Amino acid sequence: MRAGLVVLVCGLLGLAGCSGGSFSAANPAAGAEVSGVKLTGTVHGGQNPITGANVYLFAANTTGYGGPGLAASSSNASVSLLTSAVFTNNPLNSGEDGNGNYYVTTDVNGNFSITGDYTCTLGQQVYLYALGGNPGLGTGTNPAAGLLAALGSCPTGGNFLSGSSPISYVVVNEVSTVATAYAFAGFATDATHVSSSGTALAQTGIMNAFANAANLETLGTGVALATTPAGNGTVPQSEINTLANILAACVNSNGTGSACTTLFNDAQSGGSTGTQATDTATAAINMAHNPGANITPLYMLSTANPPFGSALSAQPNDFTVALSFTGGGLRSPVGIAIDGSDNAWVVSGYNDAVTVISTTGTFPSGANGYPGSRLNVPYEIVIDASGDAWITNYDNFTVTKLSSSGSPASGSPYSGGGLQYPYGIAIDGSGNAWVTNETKNTVTKLSNSGAVLSGASGYTGGGLDYPVGIAIDGAGSAWIVNQSSSSVVKISNSGGILSGTSGYAGGGKSIAIDSSGNAWIAGNPVVELSNSGTVLSGTNGYVYTGNSLNYATGIAIDGSGNAWITTDGGVYEGDAVVEFSNSGTLLSGTNGYTGGGQVLSGGIAIDGSGDVWTVSNSTTGTVAELIGVATPVITPICAGLPATPTANGTSNLGTRP
Repeated sequence: MRAGLVVLVCGLLGLAGCSGGSFSAANPAAGAEVSGVKLTGTVHGGQNPITGANVYLFAANTTGYGGPGLAASSSNASVSLLTSAVFTNNPLNSGEDGNGNYYVTTDVNGNFSITGDYTCTLGQQVYLYALGGNPGLGTGTNPAAGLLAALGSCPTGGNFLSGSSPISYVVVNEVSTVATAYAFAGFATDATHVSSSGTALAQTGIMNAFANAANLETLGTGVALATTPAGNGTVPQSEINTLANILAACVNSNGTGSACTTLFNDAQSGGSTGTQATDTATAAINMAHNPGANITPLYMLSTANPPFGSALSAQPNDFTVALSFTGGGLRSPVGIAIDGSDNAWVVSGYNDAVTVISTTGTFPSGANGYPGSRLNVPYEIVIDASGDAWITNYDNFTVTKLSSSGSPASGSPYSGGGLQYPYGIAIDGSGNAWVTNETKNTVTKLSNSGAVLSGASGYTGGGLDYPVGIAIDGAGSAWIVNQSSSSVVKISNSGGILSGTSGYAGGGKSIAIDSSGNAWIAGNPVVELSNSGTVLSGTNGYVYTGNSLNYATGIAIDGSGNAWITTDGGVYEGDAVVEFSNSGTLLSGTNGYTGGGQVLSGGIAIDGSGDVWTVSNSTTGTVAELIGVATPVITPICAGLPATPTANGTSNLGTRP
């Protein structure tokens, strides 16, 4: 773009281009246009330079969502940033693809240079896309060689940042492609259709998604990390290298051999079905969307002359890429919730702490978590619309409220109202907190300031029997799952029982509500109920099988309405995450997704970038972040509830931001 010109939707590879709009470049603020900085780098296939590759500079769009299950269209096409200035600044190494999209080309050593050939807009998320070129292995030009590198937010001045480090030199290779594809998978349909909506929450989600690539690889070297830059997370380096080797088998060819054929057949938009990729970058995005599909043939591609060492020595269960966080006060973590900035809040019962994990992998809550003096065996946590955290204290019959900075609210911890062994907690559309009392068989409702709204003893009746999980629908009704009697109780906003004297069928431990007002109950099988209590999941429910997948512990709904369930085998072995489509189709395979070292899995939550967070209830304490595997969702959960209750329980729960 130039001053006075914004490319809103530019077509690459046959899409029509268009332009319009203007910005001020003086003292740039959010939405202002700034001049591009010099950016140099190299494009490698494996460890070999690619000559004559076309290097495009793209930004994510804000006019419509890309992502899993969404077709490519003009509304979610990435924005092309390079202008015709490339012909002046790079007369021998530049071009235009016939659709108004400019690029620079790599020289005989794979090097490229972008020298002020663009402007970008503050808030835009920028990435490099290299296409084609000759990998120099006697194979000739390979039109299927597609490689990515996430640069992140358009800088206010100076260079782009990778984490906190300024970068002016970028290595674009298979490792950077894997890191980028997984990081922004929740917003990417293919390599040239990366987009979100323009809402503030959506822009937070996609910004964090791009930034997460820096937790997986070093942009200036193209090398997969073993530990996150902040030092608190373990990175699956061997798996990233294996995925890079899979791509390299096709990149280092002429694009028509068996390696590319296998890759494109087994990494389609739906895994084994859907749209077939035509380049390796889109294939990587498809693998991020379908990490449990076609593992054997894809893994075999990585074993023939792999250019990246420290790869997996055996075929994995799946290709989820997951960070694993420890420290920061994590000890026997159980509950987890995501705030509006996509920070993960985790409660640890063993040492009475709340640990906050930022989107960059740091611990804003310090080395030991937020204050144990106001917590007593904390069990579940939820975030309200103001960013405050509410935590149930199982042993001293109270509820603690912490500000976003960890300070206890006035009068907190709250007591009374029948609180006794408080377990689950949820926030309604008015900011009230609903709490289940496990052994007293009651539900307590508190105002946002902690005042009791449900009477001295809480709401009773309706078959409440060791109530544990709780969720609120768009009508303001509370759904409570009973652990002992395999039933679900529905209570109106005013405390009336709506589900009869014995509740609806379908007990378990956790419950979540989707945008239609349907309730999903985590058990084995998983049960789905309509808003009126009708069973939607059939006589046998939604069934999953496999190693250790016999006890559901947590459930969350992503932005496509898909249900994600943590499972605990009850022994110290690897457990898994199970995914069902919103119609009940098992998407995660017979053994689920096992990334992140999950053991004795507990709570689960999904953030606005499409990352799935789980906790492992062990004495050491581990939180896993499965990168880009889900559809981004509105956070915190209560932000999806309407200000005015709906008659049928519908809401924006389980939808994209």
